[in-house]
Amino acid sequence: MSDTHPPGDDSAAVAIISMAGRYPGTADTDDFWDHLLAGDELITRFPEAGDGRAVPAYGIVPDAEWFDSAYFGYSPAEALLIDPQQRIFLECCAEALERAGCVPATYRDPIGVYAGSGASSYVDQLRADPSVNGVVPDWHLQLATGADFLTTRVSYKLGLTGPAITVQTACSTSLVAVHVAVQALLTGECGLALAGGVSIRTPHPVVVPPEGSIFSPDGHCRPFDAAAQGTVGADGAGVVVLKRLSDARADGDHIHAVIRGSAVNNDGLDKVGFTAPSVTGQTTAIRTAYAVAGIDMGTVGYVETHGTGTPMGDPIEISALTKAFRADTDRVGYCRIGSVKSNIGHTDTASGVIGLIKAALAVEHGRIPASLHFVTPGKEIDLDSSPFVVNAELTPWHDKDGPRRAGVNSLGIGGTNAHVVLEQAPPPAPPRQRDADTGPQLLPLSAPTREGLAESAVRLADHLTKHPQTPLADVARTLQTGRREHPHRLHVVGADHTATAGLLLTAAGRARRRSDTTRLTFLFPGQGGQHPGMGRELYAWSPAFRERVDLCVDLLGPDLGAAVRAALLADPDRPEEFTAARESLVPMQVAQPVLFTLQHALAGLWQSLGIAPTSVLGHSLGAYAAACTAGVLSVADALTLVVERGRLLGALPAGAMLAVSLSPAELDPLLTDGLSLAAVNGAAQCVVSGPVEAIASFQEALTERDIDSRRLHISSAAHSHLVDAVLDEFADILRTVELREPVIPWISDTHGRAVTADEVQDPRYWAAHLRHTVRFDDALSTALDGGSGVLLEVGPGHTLSTLARRHRALSDGHGVLSSLPHAVEGTSARAAVLDAAGGLWSHGLPLTWDLLHQADRRGAALPTYPFQRRRYAPTPAEQPTRTPAAGAPQPQPTHSAAGTAHQDVAPVTEATTPTHDGDLAERLAKAFCEVLGLPEIDADDNFFEAGGDSLIAVRLASLIDREFGVKVTVRTILLAPSVAQLLAHLTPEEREE
Repeated sequence: MSDTHPPGDDSAAVAIISMAGRYPGTADTDDFWDHLLAGDELITRFPEAGDGRAVPAYGIVPDAEWFDSAYFGYSPAEALLIDPQQRIFLECCAEALERAGCVPATYRDPIGVYAGSGASSYVDQLRADPSVNGVVPDWHLQLATGADFLTTRVSYKLGLTGPAITVQTACSTSLVAVHVAVQALLTGECGLALAGGVSIRTPHPVVVPPEGSIFSPDGHCRPFDAAAQGTVGADGAGVVVLKRLSDARADGDHIHAVIRGSAVNNDGLDKVGFTAPSVTGQTTAIRTAYAVAGIDMGTVGYVETHGTGTPMGDPIEISALTKAFRADTDRVGYCRIGSVKSNIGHTDTASGVIGLIKAALAVEHGRIPASLHFVTPGKEIDLDSSPFVVNAELTPWHDKDGPRRAGVNSLGIGGTNAHVVLEQAPPPAPPRQRDADTGPQLLPLSAPTREGLAESAVRLADHLTKHPQTPLADVARTLQTGRREHPHRLHVVGADHTATAGLLLTAAGRARRRSDTTRLTFLFPGQGGQHPGMGRELYAWSPAFRERVDLCVDLLGPDLGAAVRAALLADPDRPEEFTAARESLVPMQVAQPVLFTLQHALAGLWQSLGIAPTSVLGHSLGAYAAACTAGVLSVADALTLVVERGRLLGALPAGAMLAVSLSPAELDPLLTDGLSLAAVNGAAQCVVSGPVEAIASFQEALTERDIDSRRLHISSAAHSHLVDAVLDEFADILRTVELREPVIPWISDTHGRAVTADEVQDPRYWAAHLRHTVRFDDALSTALDGGSGVLLEVGPGHTLSTLARRHRALSDGHGVLSSLPHAVEGTSARAAVLDAAGGLWSHGLPLTWDLLHQADRRGAALPTYPFQRRRYAPTPAEQPTRTPAAGAPQPQPTHSAAGTAHQDVAPVTEATTPTHDGDLAERLAKAFCEVLGLPEIDADDNFFEAGGDSLIAVRLASLIDREFGVKVTVRTILLAPSVAQLLAHLTPEEREE
């Protein structure tokens, strides 16, 4: 920031809305904070070696060589090459965005990333590995380990389109990165920013400090203490997610703390040497930060110092802080100071942001952790006349005199100083009065792997059990809109924490992998499943459903509209009303417009959620809702036809319909005069239609033969010879409406194929549709053709979805779902819709999640994704395996860059020269595995989806050339990215060769 702003000026304030990190001796940021509150030193101690001159301690990040390559789409071979600093920082950024509830692909503004890393020696370890040295080109190693690519790697893998800027100012790197990110937010370069740093040295260095070095010989860091002898080396990583305060408040984000101001400068020549600190330079940076913030330093309650515990650095830092603060106040001992380095050591380029995270948590929670090992000030440190007192024990921090404020200081060798001013977050704006949403909620979970998905479900179940006070609606909103979507998916629908947790614990068995298909067929059922009150719950819950019901009711006119509304919205708690509604659904004159209204409204609900069919199929009466959805009929014309159809059928002599468990061939010889084959719903599922007496006699005859049959809840003999009497009148009515060309494929239940524009615009087709046999079984064959796709029943019950699940063409690539429960199930219609929505999402269809919850729902703090890490570490020639640190999980086989675990890749020799396509396919598969570092690969697996990229493709082409004598270019692999495709792509001459 370069300008000063008045106090409380939110236009220049930036919120910290999320944070993540990897710290010595801890699991995550929550664990880190708990350890700080406990006053723990997290530095690992080692037995002294040799003559005892080596520093016997180091701050070790657990499992630094372990990484979830699958989450980020890296092959094992590529993951091995990437510097652990970049791997860890990538995981931290993904976690921080998830904690912030931010999905980059759907975020409204560009997201920037600003960070820096420590010096890397990892490339030297790679060159010592025989599987890398001489195999992987040096320029590829530079891309995988170079500090220049830290932030761009994050942007690439997480899909961030804002600036990606790598900062390098030695120890102050990560706090300078925060300053640069703040600037970018305030100037509008991005709307969200990740800022931080990382320093990981693997294996950790053994330090033998020379006389006068900055390292503590006993392995303890004692900032500001008379016994201080220096700092202790440590690894670490940290990142914060930043957003303009005004945006964060408007979005309802959780705000850990507010950055009110920051400043960065350099000492220039005003110091005794290049590596020496400067009082003047530091003082200027500190004063500038508070001037920018518009904050009186007399109101600051805590400063997280650079505090390295060195005899030169600490006195100069205290002198600079005192000189800066004296511009605003003469008070003594009112501001506490501390240094996280006393707990974890000096994390180099990550130290600034880790100090910021500690200070932000102190500001948020009102507790200042102890700065360890302080007893007496160093003789060069004048604390008695300064504003400061070392915070040597855990201290409560109240806000009765105003918001808590803190400073964070970070100083880099070479003279780049940074200071950030923090303030307690303003209280969240009181939410608008909202109804407590205690209804069922849809909780979707996804992961790159089945194992990660199962663990995510268990962790969420545990969280729900431990946090019953968190509204389940807020949990649902966070999972729906604040998480990236991955291929492996599951969902549960629940209305309370305990039941939902139980469902999650058993949900892994219902997980599925997202399909690539976008085919969705709406199935609109015919008459028979209607029941009173079937639209009541959805009418109250869904605006889209309610809007379409109201439209249909208005179009139907006052009398029939009132009857339809009463039937749809009947209240079961009012018995008389409910009974009347049930009776009104018997005559077709009411039942048919009720069913159409429900189906049309339900289709509108689905479309409001972003679920648009690619084809439609209606069964008998359901064809009218299908035609309306396909654009053939307007709502008004469709209702006209449905009402007239019901009137005409209702005027016919009493009829009935009977479902029979026989095939058409078995049924035909049994049909007597007066009976018609009304529908063929399945291979052994037909419907017979005719006069009531004839149907009753026929059912008795079937019973005598032990043939299953069931009367349908229909009061006329549709699709029978009785309909012939009204066909001409119905055709005349059809000529009064506009029949348009369908805008999406509409599968006819009359002949089982997709209809043509000429057919549906011909009144004779519709007359024939009323009379002829419903060929739903054939229509399902058309809908299921292609081996994949989802069928969704849009109406009451499961009649059509049950038929689809039994269909001979159904395969594992298909999904069949129902929108609403059957009347006898007694389950929630909203829960059924949500369950179907979850099923659609699990199959890969995108949902417009925002419409599933109230606009002012807030995010919930939930467990983040449990990375499924594996160990990736070079293996020097003289060291076949590397033993993990004590207490670390036992490693998977160490991956090499030229193969999977070394024992998995068989050498290709002349003895395995291919003699036919099968042999060549096997050898090509081995080549794929070798460059990707995979144990196996299917013939149809995509090289790039398995973790390959253009650089690895170069190595694959080279390997194929070397091993098979076949010239393959990168372009060839792009066009034929699987083993099967590449094999087919090769010319016969090449394949023979």
